Amino acid sequence: MSLSLSTNQPRAPDNADDGVWLECIDCGDTFAPFEDVRYTCDDCDGLLEVRYADLPTFDDFEGQGVWRYAAALPFDAGVSIQEGATPLYEVPRLEDDIGVETLRIKHEGMNPTGSFKDRGMTVGVRVAAELGVDRLACASTGNTSAALAAYGSRGGMETLVLLPAGKVAAGKIAQASLHGARILEVDGNFDACLDIVQELAAGGEAYLLNSLNPFRLEGQKTIGLEILEGFLADYDAVPDRIVLPVGNAGNTSALYKAFRELVQAGELAEGDVPKLTGVQAEGAAPMVEAIENGADEVQRWDDVETRATAIRIGNPVNAPKALPGIRETGGTAVAVSDEAITDAQRDLAGEGIGVEPASAASVAGLRKLRSEGIADDDERVACLTTGHLLKDPDAAAAAGREPEPVPADTAGVLEHLQN
Repeated sequence: MSLSLSTNQPRAPDNADDGVWLECIDCGDTFAPFEDVRYTCDDCDGLLEVRYADLPTFDDFEGQGVWRYAAALPFDAGVSIQEGATPLYEVPRLEDDIGVETLRIKHEGMNPTGSFKDRGMTVGVRVAAELGVDRLACASTGNTSAALAAYGSRGGMETLVLLPAGKVAAGKIAQASLHGARILEVDGNFDACLDIVQELAAGGEAYLLNSLNPFRLEGQKTIGLEILEGFLADYDAVPDRIVLPVGNAGNTSALYKAFRELVQAGELAEGDVPKLTGVQAEGAAPMVEAIENGADEVQRWDDVETRATAIRIGNPVNAPKALPGIRETGGTAVAVSDEAITDAQRDLAGEGIGVEPASAASVAGLRKLRSEGIADDDERVACLTTGHLLKDPDAAAAAGREPEPVPADTAGVLEHLQN
């Protein structure tokens, strides 16, 4: 089975539950969504997606936040801390400097725990409650652990997070710790942590809430719905391109699914689907390598390094969903240097938007696309920033100005300012 922008409406199988089921993207097998815990296909181990017999229209959306889009989700409500409804900022100076017709910044750092992960967790933890599990687990570069800890605590469930030792920003560890998670620091990178968590989940020791879990991506697809609604309200048109950082490629997959469902519902023409454009750091760019080589699969990078810790991932588990999303929408993927990421972080800060390094990769990527003539000057573009500046205060301090010591009197301060 291929993931494409087909206009064919899905048909519910016999094992659907209220018009909702799981379907393998490789072999097409279907499964009841809430009878058993599963993350991949029983038969071929392919990735699963959530399917709906009734696809919503824009008129079906009401309220605010992630659960405004309940008609596009498995439930009417979830374990919520008022996530979603994040700003879609105008950035006029940056827009002029990069040279596109319209540039908006979708700042997911304004979610309750400071990253887009909250959108997936409000749905994922609700599913965990439906399945009757009581221990949640994830591997994380930091943001997933913070969100899972907060939503697990909100839902009254034990939370276990595995982090690569010495590789996670202090702000993110502090969040997971305060929300009561058990934090296990693994002597290995993120991908090693995910291998362990998958084995724990397979043994029934915990419910996995990394983006391998198809229900996580249902919450994250609301990012795309909010971007489209925002552009339609302001410009009466959808963006030509959405540029986003890529780690595990969950957001790329989720936005592609949101757009496919709108096409199938007749709400969005195939030719109007935004070009999904992924950006990775040069030291962790397996998706870019696959796109550039025309490969159908991503080759795992065992050694990855970048100051953009949130995307320091060498084996993006959602690549089988994300690669078609990039290609079917006419998008691409580019790698940018750590220096370009820091420059973009400063540029965003100059517009009053504080983001962690990985978030700024989207703006750095758009600059590269413009310099190489891939993105045109008449494009309407949304750049996704995924996490708040305070997620990684050390990186923010390193990118910003040094404090200047002054005497403890006004005359001394004035003299210093004149130098």
